[in-house]
Amino acid sequence: MSVVDTLRELKEQVDKELNDLNGSAGLEALRVKVLGKKGELTALLKGMGQLAPEERPKVGAQINEVREWLTERMNQRLNAIQAAEREAAIQSEIIDVTEPHDLPVTGSAHPITLVMDELIDCFSGLGFEVMEGPEVELDHYNFELMNLPKNHPARDAQDTFYMDDNIVLRTHTSPMQARAMLTRKPPIRIICPGRVYRADEVDATHSPVFHQMEGLVVDENVSMSDLRGTLEAFAKKLYGADVSTRFRPSFFPFTEPSAEVDLTCSACHGKGCRICKDTGWVEVLGCGMVNPKVLEMCGIDSHKYSGFAFGIGLERIAMKRYGLTDMRLLYEGDARLLGQLR
Repeated sequence: MSVVDTLRELKEQVDKELNDLNGSAGLEALRVKVLGKKGELTALLKGMGQLAPEERPKVGAQINEVREWLTERMNQRLNAIQAAEREAAIQSEIIDVTEPHDLPVTGSAHPITLVMDELIDCFSGLGFEVMEGPEVELDHYNFELMNLPKNHPARDAQDTFYMDDNIVLRTHTSPMQARAMLTRKPPIRIICPGRVYRADEVDATHSPVFHQMEGLVVDENVSMSDLRGTLEAFAKKLYGADVSTRFRPSFFPFTEPSAEVDLTCSACHGKGCRICKDTGWVEVLGCGMVNPKVLEMCGIDSHKYSGFAFGIGLERIAMKRYGLTDMRLLYEGDARLLGQLR
């Protein structure tokens, strides 16, 4: 059989096999069989040495022509096979986006975290810087620099957990006042959020672990009116323009004068209800002008500078915000409740 006849039969055979193929793996096997190093067409090229010299150019051109045809034909078939495979994959993996299905359960930040973030945003807008400090604190910062020397009777209200005689779990975030005043020069304007500890019995309004946010401003000519204006701005930002504030005299060793601050009850808007015990007011924080003795102990000239401080109980704010009457609800981790307090 001549080379020409062999090439014609090879084209017919390959064309028939290509039409019968339905997978890229079979096509690759056919390509190796025909065009590979040991393929049928390659064998014909190797056999050209047995031809007469004058026949070789003509036969070589015919073989190359067939090679180009076979390559083009195989590429066409490969494209068709790959398109069919892609379509089959799409059909097998198709998702009906209109089919009803259960939505995934998503979590959210804890109510106390939500309140803390809102307060940070509020006071940051008033120019306060956020400072955080250690929860395990030295007695020196937690009590002594806050004008609570050892054996002072006011310590009884802040009984806490002692690691030893000089290391305690902090009872308030006020130690950050001392740390700030000892390391910075006025003007100082900071808020200090965080967890605090006291040896309290667990009930509807008390917990041995709770959260506070301390605020401190120290500068020249700071007055009680500045404190009141700051807290009124905070209250209106948090509860709306119709909220009112009320200051009542109180006592804190680290402020003088001191006050408790009440806000209009958000449940009854001052008319009196079960939540505010029919007073129309809800106590939310304590505050006052920084005691000059505290300023002096921290190395600040109390004749030149003055300041104010306030401490906000975040649980109390959260309970007021969400209408809770039992603080323990915030700690029990009941997903049914927390899902409602977003």
